[in-house]
Amino acid sequence: MRPVAQQSVPDPLPVSAVARSSERNGGYPRLYRAVREAGLLECRRASYLGRIAVTALAFVAAAVGFVAIGDSWWQLLSAAVFAVFFAQFGFIGHDAGHRQIFSSRRANDVVGYVHGDLLIGLGYGWWVGKHLAHHANPNHETHDPDVNLGVLAFTAEQSSDPAGERGAVGRFVIRHQAALFFPLLLLEGVDLHVSAVRSLVRGKVPARGLETVLLAAHAAAYTVAILSVLSPGKALLFVVVHQGLFGLYLGCSFAPGHKGMPMPTAADRLDPLRRQVLTSRNVVGGPFVDLALGGLNYQIEHHLFPRMPRPNLRRAQPLVREFCRREGLPYVETGLRDSYARALGHLRTVSAPARSAGANRGGGRCTRAAPTSTSTSRARWRWSSTAPGSR
Repeated sequence: MRPVAQQSVPDPLPVSAVARSSERNGGYPRLYRAVREAGLLECRRASYLGRIAVTALAFVAAAVGFVAIGDSWWQLLSAAVFAVFFAQFGFIGHDAGHRQIFSSRRANDVVGYVHGDLLIGLGYGWWVGKHLAHHANPNHETHDPDVNLGVLAFTAEQSSDPAGERGAVGRFVIRHQAALFFPLLLLEGVDLHVSAVRSLVRGKVPARGLETVLLAAHAAAYTVAILSVLSPGKALLFVVVHQGLFGLYLGCSFAPGHKGMPMPTAADRLDPLRRQVLTSRNVVGGPFVDLALGGLNYQIEHHLFPRMPRPNLRRAQPLVREFCRREGLPYVETGLRDSYARALGHLRTVSAPARSAGANRGGGRCTRAAPTSTSTSRARWRWSSTAPGSR
């Protein structure tokens, strides 16, 4: 493991500071060939089957413990444990959605539907479509569904609410979104469940009948399992704790990779390589971080090669880092705590217009926060003729 000091990691460069490549695809084909020749795009079926088996056995052991503990307030600790298992099942579903596990799309979908719909109650078909749209345009202010949430603002324009669509509560949330970010993640799990059901109602999934059955089976099994052991009051609190921590875990796993990184606009023309590298951040750490974040700590490698099996991401990192160094591209990596600090700093910076508007409505006087390198207002980035040193 190569440690990175928290304070020594520079802010991500804006797109304007990175030179345009003279190659049509920014040199991506050369990097792709190097990775493919190293065998890093080949499926790791045995590794995944072992991971799936170990996770399933541990889940069964936790379920046995849940029954053994019985109707006790100690089950709130069990709720936290099951939140971890649900997130780990979600990571496996994520990998299946990218076709990392098997070469066959059908086999990957089987794993995805089982882990996504049946085991954790999320809509695999809906989520895959949404997630692939994110991969096509990461951090793009209009094309990335992950930065067009409505609840939070990721650009100064979203914060200013030019269309006046937010009510008083919405404006309050935006003004204080940095402080409310982690509390709001407690609702992420519920939002994902609701979005899954909404996608079925609207018929926007490829296997509507199958997912309806699987989600109904999950809901029934989840309800029966909890109520057969816990009294109604404890069962309700168990669900609140479990779903809240599940959403918090997922949100804390996905947020470090992009939040606080540059956000391209419609005016920017990024080649495939720069579109992924400039908007992504890696989180350094050892095997525990790899496990806890489901491999999403290798966000740069994952975005460059979405079908690369999770076990190969660490092995691909030296190749990608060296390639970025030669190309003059910033390779941003930092610690987990610092990644959250940068995300919160970005949310605080872009919400300045909302705070100014709130102060003006209240008759107060407010000065606008100075822009930072992580601020992503609608300033149009232009290409520089010189490339910066790598980092």
